[in-house]
Amino acid sequence: MSVFANLPKPAVAPKKPVSDTRHGITRTDDYAWMRAENWQAMFKDPTLLDAELRRHLEAENAYMEAAMADTKELQKQLFAEMKGRIKEDDSSIPMKDGPFAYGTAFVTGGEQPRYFRIPRDANHKDESQRHLLLDGDKEAMGKDYFRLAGIDHTTDHAFGLWGYDDKGSEYFTLRIRDLLTGEDLADVIENTGGGGAWAPDGKSLFYTLQDENHRPSKVFHHVVGQPQAQDRLVYEEKDPGFFMGVGGSLLDDYIYLDIHDHETSEYRILSTKDLTAEPMLVAERVEGVEYSLTEGGDVFYILTNDGDAKDFKIVEAPVTAPGKENWKQVVAHLPGRLILNHMAFARHLIWLQRRNGLPEIMIRDRATGEEHSIAFAEEAYALGLQGAAEYDTDVIRFSYSSMTTPTQLFDYNMATRERVFLKTQEVPSGHNPDDYVTRRVFAPSHDGIDVPVTLLYRKDTPLDGSAPCLLYGYGAYGISIAAGFNTNCLSLADRGFVYAIAHIRGGKDKGFSWYEDGKMEKKENTFKDFIAAADHLVEEGFTSCDRIIAEGGSAGGMLMGAIANMAPEKFAGIIAAVPFVDVLNTMLDDTLPLTPPEWGEWGNPIETLEEYNWIAAYSPYDNVGQKPYPPILALSGLTDPRVTYWEPTKWIAKLREKAPEAGPYLLKTNMAAGHGGKSGRFQRLEEIAFEYAFAVKVAGKM
Repeated sequence: MSVFANLPKPAVAPKKPVSDTRHGITRTDDYAWMRAENWQAMFKDPTLLDAELRRHLEAENAYMEAAMADTKELQKQLFAEMKGRIKEDDSSIPMKDGPFAYGTAFVTGGEQPRYFRIPRDANHKDESQRHLLLDGDKEAMGKDYFRLAGIDHTTDHAFGLWGYDDKGSEYFTLRIRDLLTGEDLADVIENTGGGGAWAPDGKSLFYTLQDENHRPSKVFHHVVGQPQAQDRLVYEEKDPGFFMGVGGSLLDDYIYLDIHDHETSEYRILSTKDLTAEPMLVAERVEGVEYSLTEGGDVFYILTNDGDAKDFKIVEAPVTAPGKENWKQVVAHLPGRLILNHMAFARHLIWLQRRNGLPEIMIRDRATGEEHSIAFAEEAYALGLQGAAEYDTDVIRFSYSSMTTPTQLFDYNMATRERVFLKTQEVPSGHNPDDYVTRRVFAPSHDGIDVPVTLLYRKDTPLDGSAPCLLYGYGAYGISIAAGFNTNCLSLADRGFVYAIAHIRGGKDKGFSWYEDGKMEKKENTFKDFIAAADHLVEEGFTSCDRIIAEGGSAGGMLMGAIANMAPEKFAGIIAAVPFVDVLNTMLDDTLPLTPPEWGEWGNPIETLEEYNWIAAYSPYDNVGQKPYPPILALSGLTDPRVTYWEPTKWIAKLREKAPEAGPYLLKTNMAAGHGGKSGRFQRLEEIAFEYAFAVKVAGKM
C-alpha cells in the first residue's frame, strides 16, 4: 500500500500548446505558458506574478501540504534535532588584518550573522572587546527574505562595503557604512552582483552591474558620495556568454576584472596608481583555456590549464608584462593531480590540490623552491583553505572535517610547520564519532569506470539490504562534493539510513578528465554513473532498490529528472531541489540569464543539430513518458534567476499528465525566495527537515 493514500485530486494545469521548429524538428510544449512574459520585472517585484500562475502555484502548494500533512510532527522532530546540533551563539576565530581582527558571530535565536572586529591581539572570547559592524538580524527585520553579501573594509579600516538581496532574485543592493559610527552613507548602489573592490584610498570602489537578463556584464567605478547614475563605466563585456567579476589584491596594487564562462577565462587588470586608465589585458581569451591570477609582489602567479596542462599548472610572469609570452613554469602539470586554487604571500606560494580523490594543501618556499604538504589519513575527508588577510605573513588558516569528524580549524605556520588548533565545531546536543562509520566504495559504471561513493551510517546499521538510503548526486560544472561533516544527515543515519554521496562524472573528483567525461556529448555518463552507484549499493547489501531515495539540486536536479526517466524502478523516491529539468527549451532561449554561458557545459542547440540531439536525448522534461515513476518531490523558488520557477512547475504538470497512476508528484514553491531557498540559518533547516521528512515517509520509517 502506498504511503501516500487518500490524497485529494492534484492541481491540473491547463494545456496551451506552443510549437517551435528547429533544424526541421517541430516540438509542441503544452505548458510553455507558465513562463511569465514579465519574468524580469517579477524577479524584482514578485507581486507582479500573473494571477493564473499564482493560483496554479498556490494549488500545487496546497496539494503538497495535504500529501505531507502526516509528517508535521516528524518535521518538527527533525528540525529540533538539526537545530540542537548547532551552537546558536557560535562565533568565528577573527582573522588578523592590520590593527584589527575581523570575525562573525551569531546570537541565540538569530537567523543572520553579525560582523564584528576586535583589536588585533585582543582575546576574541571577550565580547566587551568586540565592535559591532553589521547586525544581520537587524537589517533583515520585517523582510520575508534577506541574504547578506558580507562586508569588505577599506584599507584604512574606516568604511565597509556591504550588500543584501531582499527578494531572492540575486540583485544585490550595496551600501557604504562608517565603521566607527555604524551609520550608512547616503550612497545606494542597486542591481549589483553583490560585492565590490575598494580603491586603496577608500574614496571609491568598483562593482559589477547585473543587466536586465541578470548577467554581470559591466564594471563601474563609484566615487563615494556621488549618485549611482554618475558612476563611470570601466569595462563592458559584449559577449553574452561571459560573466564578469571584480576583486582586489592583498597588496592593493591592482583591481582584477575576471571575465569567464565555464571553460574559458580572461583577466584585465587596473593599476591602483591610475584608476582612470584602461584596464590592461593579461592574456587574450582562447576557447577552453582557463587562468586565474594572484599577486606575489613583482610577479603574478597564474593558475592555468594552458597547453597540455589538463589538471592545471602554476606559472609566473612580471606584473609589468604579464602576457602569455612571459609565462614561466613554477609548478608543473602532473596528470591526476588537479590544482584547485592558489594563493601567494610574501615568502610562500600555496595551493589546494586533489589527488586520488582526496585534497591536500601544498606549500612552496618562494626563495628555495622547497615544497611540503598538509594532508590527513582518513579514508575520506574535506579541507578548506582560508589563507590569510595579510600578504606579509607566514601564518595561514585551514579547516578539516570528515563525514564523522566535526570541522576543526587550524592556524599553520608555513615556515616552522607548526600547526595550532583553534577550535572544533561544537555539537551542543552531543556527537560521538565512534557511533558512525564513514567509508568510500567504488561502483563500476556502464563503461567499466569506477565511481567513488562516500558513505555514512551508524555502526549498528544492518548491512543486509534492509536499510533505507539517501543517495545524493550533483555531477556538473566541475564541482566536487566534499566528504565533509554535515550535522543534518545524522538525523537520517540515526533513523537507520545509509547516507551516500555519489562522486559522479561531471565533477572534478578524479581530475579534470572526470569533468570532461560528464559534459556536452558525454553528459549521459553522469546519469549512468549515478544509477551504477545505486546498483552497487544494492549489490553490496547497503540497501535495496525499494529503499533508495535519490536527491539532487539545480544541475543535480536535472540528474534527478534524468534518472527518473532512465530507471524509475530503481528508486523508492526522488527529491529534486530547484531542478534544471527543462534543458532543451532553456538552452534554446538565449534571453534567459544563464543560457549563453551554459552552452559550453551542455551544448548550443540553436547552432547545431548534433548538439540539439544531445540535449533532446536526455532533457528530463522532454523525455517524460508513461513510466512507473516513484514519488517525486520538486522544490522551487519563485524569484530564482538560475533555475526559473517554471521549469519544475512544467515538469510536475507533465509527469502528472503522462503517468497519472504513478508518483505522486509534489511541487513546493517558495513564494518568497530564490535559488538557495530561505536565507536564515534556521529557516534553511526547516526546508531540509521537510525534504528529509519526505525521505523518511517514502522509506516507511515514520
